[in-house]
Amino acid sequence: MTVKQLSLPELAKACGELGIGSVGLWREPVQAYGLDATARLVRDAGLTVTTLCRGGFLTALDPAERARALDDNRAAIDEAATLGTDTLVLVSGGLPEGSRDLHGARERIADALAELGPYGAERGVRLAIEPLHPMYAADRCVVSTLAQALDLAERFPADQVGVTVDTYHIWWDDTAPAQIARAGAAGRIHTFQLADWTTPLPEGVLTGRGQLGDGAIDMRQWRGYVEAAGYDGPIEVELFNDGLWARDGREVLAETAGRFVEHVL
Repeated sequence: MTVKQLSLPELAKACGELGIGSVGLWREPVQAYGLDATARLVRDAGLTVTTLCRGGFLTALDPAERARALDDNRAAIDEAATLGTDTLVLVSGGLPEGSRDLHGARERIADALAELGPYGAERGVRLAIEPLHPMYAADRCVVSTLAQALDLAERFPADQVGVTVDTYHIWWDDTAPAQIARAGAAGRIHTFQLADWTTPLPEGVLTGRGQLGDGAIDMRQWRGYVEAAGYDGPIEVELFNDGLWARDGREVLAETAGRFVEHVL
């Protein structure tokens, strides 16, 4: 998503030229290019798919909407398995229209996980609940903190449900380091993502993720938290940024790799 202006073949080629061996994929470009074609493309390019994003949106009250969401998440799990990744990232969903019941929405997420966790386990795919910044709680994700994500995940086996640690969404939370340790002790850190927090936020805020080093977050410190918790898996950079998307994608990819070395390693 950091370089969504690149087609998947262009992305694979640029990763090869820059020595990048792993990539996190989003469902929309995969579906547009074709699932089987994408699986062949990344395999032939020697790329490892770290995660597939995203499943989730599991808070609907209407039974028909809930059934559609479960079907879509089962499809996402199948797609992840085809692509060879063991992790599907979940954005849980916001409040249904007219509802103010955060607790009820979170319980419906748990109900869905009870169905989706075993389905994923049968296919070798873990579910990674991603807490999003509280500004998204109403319309996008009622899970706002790592503590809330872990409270849900811990109802299920760790090889079925864990969490996503994303600096953009949790950097402000002074309890997050302790929750990272909690997650690591239970083997529930399923992926670690980086983006910086820059201000002022753009209108709509979705495309406000800053390039590494441009904002308020100490990336190396957060890497230290997850490593101290025992995480040794891939580190993804996920930037939603209109300015980056308007530039040459290969240039952005090279810049991001350089910023990773400068601010994370």
